[in-house]
Amino acid sequence: MERRQFLAASLATSVAAIATPKAGAQTPAQRERQYYLLRRYSLQTGPQTKQIEDHLRVALIPALTRMGLGPVGAFRVEVGPETPTFYLLIPGPSVESVAETDLRLAKDAEFLKAAEPFWSAPAASPAFVRQESALLAAFEGWPKVTPPEASSARGKRIFQLRIYESPSDRDHVRKVEMFHSGEFELFLKAGFHPVFFGDTIVGSRMPNLTYMLAFADTAEMNAKWDVFRSDPAWKKMQTDLRFSYEAIVSNITNLLLSPLDASQI
Repeated sequence: MERRQFLAASLATSVAAIATPKAGAQTPAQRERQYYLLRRYSLQTGPQTKQIEDHLRVALIPALTRMGLGPVGAFRVEVGPETPTFYLLIPGPSVESVAETDLRLAKDAEFLKAAEPFWSAPAASPAFVRQESALLAAFEGWPKVTPPEASSARGKRIFQLRIYESPSDRDHVRKVEMFHSGEFELFLKAGFHPVFFGDTIVGSRMPNLTYMLAFADTAEMNAKWDVFRSDPAWKKMQTDLRFSYEAIVSNITNLLLSPLDASQI
């Protein structure tokens, strides 16, 4: 089979594989994947950081919980290109449940009262520099947020947020397929704790996917990545023609996050 025919045929197969989980692999309830609103707050050093932490703890996360959304993750960027920056992860059962979050909050009197200092901050003293949001659909092979055990115990933990951009829609689909073709299992084998995997529906720098991993500390993170990279199964997957005919990932954003006190993850 010629290379072009192989790529076309295998791409069609990969799309079908992503759309249809393996039979018997999940129950119907497990296949009901979540949708995520991933919000990024760009801040200035100074009072903005405390103001937004208070807002998340006192007003926003309690309101989101009342709306049936969660568990909500709230994080500070510890290592990344721009700081201070906070991230908020809002999981919901449908696109509407997360896409209409701000519209629903604007009608929540209890929220508006608690959020007043942040919600109505004057232009001379804004609560943030800018906020940006992306709407993501959970991977069908990892359909829900899975917080680490340390989250409920408020234990020590760090998070790695990784964004993979692809040069084309075809390559993006192929990278998603790569996760469903054994990469999830390799992550678990290496001892990772994946928190979520999301395919960006609306956002910047598309096409891209985003995922988050949890670790006890940076030493554990580095050790487990070494285990993953040295796994013969990973090296074999990297040479699979479905994934190696060209560079299917063109850029990787890699952030190290710490949870805020208000975080439910």
